[in-house]
Amino acid sequence: MNEQDFPVLNKFIAENSELEKPDSPLQLKSSAELLDYYDKVFSLAERAVLKNGLDQTVLEQYQYLVKELDAYLMATEPDCRHNILVVIPVADRPGQLQACLQSLLSLSQRFPYGCLPNGEIKKISVLIADDSKQASSIEAHQNIAKMLTQRGLQTEYFGHVQQLDVVSRLGVELQEKLEAVLGRVDPEAFFHKGASRMRNIAYLYLAEKYAADTNQLFYFVDSDQEFQVKLKLEGNDKDVYAVNYFHHLDRIFSRQSTVMLTGKVVGDPPVSPAVMAANFLDDVQDFLSSMQTLDMRQSCQFHQQHVTPDNPAAYHDMADLFGFKSNSRSYQYGCRIQGGHDHQQCLQKFAQNLKHFFDGEHPTRRTYFEYTELGASIAPARTVYTGNYIFNHKGLAYFIPFATQKLRMAGPTLGRILAHSLGEGFLTANLPMLHKRTVEETGKSEFRPGIVHASELVDLSVEFERQYFGDVMLFAMEQLVEQDYPNTDPGRKVVDETLRETEGMLRKKYLHKHEQMQEKILCLRQTLENPSCWWNQAAELQPAVQQMEQFIANMEHNFGSKAKGIASITSTSHVDERLNAMAEAILHYRVDSATWKSVIFSQ
Repeated sequence: MNEQDFPVLNKFIAENSELEKPDSPLQLKSSAELLDYYDKVFSLAERAVLKNGLDQTVLEQYQYLVKELDAYLMATEPDCRHNILVVIPVADRPGQLQACLQSLLSLSQRFPYGCLPNGEIKKISVLIADDSKQASSIEAHQNIAKMLTQRGLQTEYFGHVQQLDVVSRLGVELQEKLEAVLGRVDPEAFFHKGASRMRNIAYLYLAEKYAADTNQLFYFVDSDQEFQVKLKLEGNDKDVYAVNYFHHLDRIFSRQSTVMLTGKVVGDPPVSPAVMAANFLDDVQDFLSSMQTLDMRQSCQFHQQHVTPDNPAAYHDMADLFGFKSNSRSYQYGCRIQGGHDHQQCLQKFAQNLKHFFDGEHPTRRTYFEYTELGASIAPARTVYTGNYIFNHKGLAYFIPFATQKLRMAGPTLGRILAHSLGEGFLTANLPMLHKRTVEETGKSEFRPGIVHASELVDLSVEFERQYFGDVMLFAMEQLVEQDYPNTDPGRKVVDETLRETEGMLRKKYLHKHEQMQEKILCLRQTLENPSCWWNQAAELQPAVQQMEQFIANMEHNFGSKAKGIASITSTSHVDERLNAMAEAILHYRVDSATWKSVIFSQ
């Protein structure tokens, strides 16, 4: 190591007295020691970039530091850093997949990890795990894989044919034994299997391809995410490439006995609209109540400093279930129109965006990146964010449980098992990704199972049902894990009682929330239809009024007295059927796990 190898580093050290400079770079005798030293440099840079908003000048200096280090390590043999495979399960989302992978390329230009001077990326690769049904989506995903490879990022397409090949190599007997993990194989309909089954099939392939490769990490991300973070700067949202993801992930797995690490998301919430509707009704009511007191031609007042949610689960109607303080207050809408405009235009934009909620946006309770020194943020985890988690070869042992039940909350359920089984081998860190539920052009997700758009009516009943029983599974699992499950078999009686008690507790909470929502829907309708309100007296605002009426109609359809979702959780026969299937899955998990591990580690 020579002094002249690190001009950017030397300049940065000279300008920052907080950092101790080695007497000579020659004191650093290995790449590992150099990486340890750069950890201190990067920590200082990140604090300077993000501590007080965003310092663009320092961010550029930081990125030059990363480029200099990466260039040195790529010219040094051997490069001890991990190879990282980014795995993206996707179903019929070519636009969102394209945006996700374009953000990965953009990140690699700013924070290179294993990049050659010609732009080729050697230490990062991509696997597109395709669960699409539409031929056009399949072709588009294949073309994206080819395009990424041509641009220097090796990208493999793992489609139906490849998936069937992997599963078929198990043989009929193992396929039957692992049916609860991989699902039943139907070559004529091997699509829309669900995110959990798709991940498990991908695990099987990874175990086969990367058998016992201790230098390989598997980074699972969702197709509706990007390698950026959302910041709130002077009242405006800004999406920024500010996180050095791959360096930090490599270092965490290099320094300690980590098996799996999870990040979170910022931007759109990671939960279903089925459990955000009550608080959003509060916020819509607050917006209209404020609007009716203002002049429609007055300059928009919704750019004033508004309250940012003060707890990370403020978007959730039942945040108390997850250990967060319940928050009954409403949050003010922050208008996103740029340039001069009045309240009429603000109302029109607000009304236009209301429909986005049913695909998972929350216009009033987005989450933002908050800087925390990375080392201080690393802590034992208990939830897997299935759109942002990474693990080594040992982590392949822990498939997504109960995949064929098609429940939501699969990640938190797996997380409770991992926290009990892995302890400090299962960690969380402040490395969130940007979550974008919808495509800007349409205001919808390209594909979202459980959400059906029929003209202007949106049906959430399937998603609502999956969310409810996913919650039942999660909170039952919390109790079972306390009894040393899955290390010990609790027996059918204990499992049945735990599921019944949990379902009874949740039913009371869900039905109480349902009663509140019916009152909120009625109140909102009365406010909207009040003839004295200025939006009912202006012909040019009638399209906006109709959009708000449609929003209320959709809320009534999904959360009113005749909602199909509510009917599904109050049907005794349906609840009995669901709980029985869940109990059998819980009791069979130990056998499934043993069979799975024998397959994974025989590769």
